Amino acid sequence: MDELKKSPLYPVYQEMGAKTIDFGGWDLPVQFTGIKEEHHATRQAAGLFDVSHMGEISVEGSGSTAFLQLLLTNDLSKLAVNRAQYTLMCYENGGTVDDLLVYKQGEEKYLLVVNAANTEKDFEWIKQHASDEVLIKNKSEDYFQLAVQGPRAEQILQRLTSESLSEISFFRFKDRVKLSGLENEVMISRTGYTGEDGFEIYGDPSDAVALWKKLLEVGSEDGILPVGIGARDTLRFEATLPLYGQELSSEITPIEAGLGFAVKTNKEEDFIGKSVLKEQKENGPNRRLVGLEMIEKGIPRHGYLVFDGEKEIGFVTTGTQSPTLEKNIGLALVPVSYAEEGREVEVQVRKRKLKAKVISTPFYKRK
Repeated sequence: MDELKKSPLYPVYQEMGAKTIDFGGWDLPVQFTGIKEEHHATRQAAGLFDVSHMGEISVEGSGSTAFLQLLLTNDLSKLAVNRAQYTLMCYENGGTVDDLLVYKQGEEKYLLVVNAANTEKDFEWIKQHASDEVLIKNKSEDYFQLAVQGPRAEQILQRLTSESLSEISFFRFKDRVKLSGLENEVMISRTGYTGEDGFEIYGDPSDAVALWKKLLEVGSEDGILPVGIGARDTLRFEATLPLYGQELSSEITPIEAGLGFAVKTNKEEDFIGKSVLKEQKENGPNRRLVGLEMIEKGIPRHGYLVFDGEKEIGFVTTGTQSPTLEKNIGLALVPVSYAEEGREVEVQVRKRKLKAKVISTPFYKRK
């Protein structure tokens, strides 16, 4: 059995008594003080996340923009320097290779931030399609990544820099930012995976522990808490942000997953999977992701089957008891004929079929 990968912050997990689990081949903290407490802290104050397991792949060279236009579903021609874009890579059948963020760092210089468990697969996929004008490097070991998320994220992070963070608007970033007490400069982007305002910070792994401790110190009076992947999952789920391997996979297209906004089938370039996605976008997919709220008592978990009477119609991609809404809710992939709001279905919870109804998403949206 391969040894689990460890973040540069792994020693801090041990110091803080975090409970760790195997997450996509990484030894990551599922919680520090408790999933619900960490979830509420992020919604009401601020949460600090170690997301150093995410992959970073650089794409540079004279043909970079043209190359990425053929690989990615969104339209890179709309992206200015110092801006980020949510996008996807797809197979010819429209199924998803991965969803990712692309940062435009220069005219022909991009940084792709991909899902941890997909890093090697994505790197090989990108290299396989590249031309000689493009230089591709897996730079994942060159970065730590921390996220500060929540309504007090800006005021906490602002205490560590003279750069005006309010000038970094949503999906924009600043490179070469100096943070007090760190040896090296960092990149700060106003992005996140929680449904809250916040920032993601990329820097040299040697600075990770110092920044983690500094953020907890300067944010202590504001109620900042370290957050594990347990609450990271409940937060992103309430905001209906997809998780690869659940809402997206090689068998689930971005259109089925409700991500059509990031699939620009009207761009000139014939990107991989375009014909299938264009047909789904214009005529509608046969199935789509819907929100479910349990009517009967039970929690819809990932992989549970969804029924209409005796007929199996779909499956739950993610489900839990929502800490914010205090309801048992889930996301499920079902035929479009079952996707209208208010429609009743049943979820197989262990040996019982329990009633649920289709509800609108996102489940949570910050005011």
